[in-house]
Amino acid sequence: HLPSMRTPTEMIVGLVLCPCGLLLTLTGTLAPSWRQVSLIPDQPMDVVWEQGIWDICRERQSTHDRLCGQADELGYFEQVPVRVAQGLMPSSLVVTLVGLVVAALGVRCWQPEPRHPVAGASGLVLLLSGLMSLVPSSWYTQELWALPAPPGSTLSVGYSLVLSYLGSCLEILGGLALALSFHHCCKEH
Repeated sequence: HLPSMRTPTEMIVGLVLCPCGLLLTLTGTLAPSWRQVSLIPDQPMDVVWEQGIWDICRERQSTHDRLCGQADELGYFEQVPVRVAQGLMPSSLVVTLVGLVVAALGVRCWQPEPRHPVAGASGLVLLLSGLMSLVPSSWYTQELWALPAPPGSTLSVGYSLVLSYLGSCLEILGGLALALSFHHCCKEH
């Protein structure tokens, strides 16, 4: 039979969702806003601290003056959920890149037919990378209010944490879609 030049739908879905997930996870990893601390006692009302996994920024919302590299006086960076995120988030990004390279080799990559086992394997790698970034995001969210903060201040979820969550979910869905390529191997055998 003649090879079909159509790329299977699950492969297209995986190759669209996973790079989007990578961008969101990368932004969530680098941007310093996993948690916002506002209404801090002995500070002006419009001062907000944005705490990420690498940096703490102080912003005056009325003037938009922002100063990063704030001293960690409360031991925020020593907390286990923050340390785990510092390890797993960059590792997840590396695993995602590896998975996307493998996916590129399996999906089409100068071949008339996709290599279904390779595409399926890339799906498993990308699924793993999504789980690797979902774990620290979930754990941090669970411990958000337990992490050290000035007494009496107001805590809220920052946009970086939301982006990390969304990126993780997109990578998991994209990985599952690519893993569906294994069903073609079963059909052929």
